[in-house]
Amino acid sequence: MHLHPRHAWDLTPSEAVALQKRLRGEVVADRAIDLASVRLVAGVDVSVKNERSRAAVVVVTFPGFLLVETATAERPTPFPYMPGLLSFREGPVLEEALGRLKIEPDAFLFDGMGIAHPRRIGIASHMGLWLERPTVGVGKTRLVGTHAPLAEGKGAQVPLIHRGETIGAVVRARTGTLPLFISPGHLADIPSAVALVLACTPQYRLPEPIRLAHRAAGAF
Repeated sequence: MHLHPRHAWDLTPSEAVALQKRLRGEVVADRAIDLASVRLVAGVDVSVKNERSRAAVVVVTFPGFLLVETATAERPTPFPYMPGLLSFREGPVLEEALGRLKIEPDAFLFDGMGIAHPRRIGIASHMGLWLERPTVGVGKTRLVGTHAPLAEGKGAQVPLIHRGETIGAVVRARTGTLPLFISPGHLADIPSAVALVLACTPQYRLPEPIRLAHRAAGAF
């Protein structure tokens, strides 16, 4: 699919932080995804082994979750692991995998953060600017923010708050499992991001598109 690159990836950590601060003003995190028009959803994940990164983008029908397309890419991991700078570790290999998609999904679910990020531009927001499609961050662990206690039942949710701002939702996608930390990436808002993730999570803790992408990314 056609991407809209905004910059090169070979930056120092301080340059990367400065770039995030500049790009975050372009992120749109208050526009509802029109779920009624969503027909294809992509799950996006990156696996790192022995300093090599493998990205997978898996496109499925929505609803139904029938496999439509899988695109992968693999390359040396270019950037050290630094909290808040995951985009620069995963971005190059993701750009390659996303560019190999023949189909254009209506929405993307990323294994990572959207605006639930110290500078409000996690991997889902950052790559959303390149995709110019609705993107959602689905984090398995909390990066920033605090929240109230969460009920145990499927669908329970509470706001995720950071510096007085609601940056996402903490959501129980399956009864009795650890919650997910869901936030808009780009061209999405919190309620529609949560609704899409829950609609993509019929059985397991992780949304089906991300579960399939995780499996494909780890197969090397």
